[in-house]
Amino acid sequence: MSDPRHFNPLARLLHWSMAAAIFAMLFIGAGMVISLQHREQLLDLHRPLGIAILLLAIVRLVNRLRNRPPALPADLPRLQVWAATASHWMLYGLMLAMPVIGWAMLSAGGYPIPMFAGVHLPAILPHSPVIYGFLRPLHGVLAYLLFLTILAHLGAALYHAWVRRDGVFGQMAKGGAATK
Repeated sequence: MSDPRHFNPLARLLHWSMAAAIFAMLFIGAGMVISLQHREQLLDLHRPLGIAILLLAIVRLVNRLRNRPPALPADLPRLQVWAATASHWMLYGLMLAMPVIGWAMLSAGGYPIPMFAGVHLPAILPHSPVIYGFLRPLHGVLAYLLFLTILAHLGAALYHAWVRRDGVFGQMAKGGAATK
């Protein structure tokens, strides 16, 4: 099987739709922390969006494992190749872990987990103030790590688009081939 020149259409659709959902989620989460007046409405958005991100991340991971991504440029330094690989797997890990940890946190806190129209998620952990006390700050710390990883990912994408101009950005942005 030859190396693809761009990401498949499903990968591109999931990438950009999840980027929008994750940015929204980060801002909703930040709003929940600073706003008492709108906290309930933001929570009502946060929970189902988190589960949607979890489901999309699973689909995205399956698609990624079944479809080889385009190769990075051959002249890319090994440290940058390692950083790209590590940051992508970190993003996948965080996209999966954040919603599961949020769900587990609410379960351990004994909170109901309403999604929409009377649909509730089942608890995945027993009620435990100790576990809740561990998961709540972990969820916040991982949100900051996700935000920093996204900033690094965005910085690398812009580096490829504006400095190297090596076609890497176009592989995901429009499915284009290398322009170098």
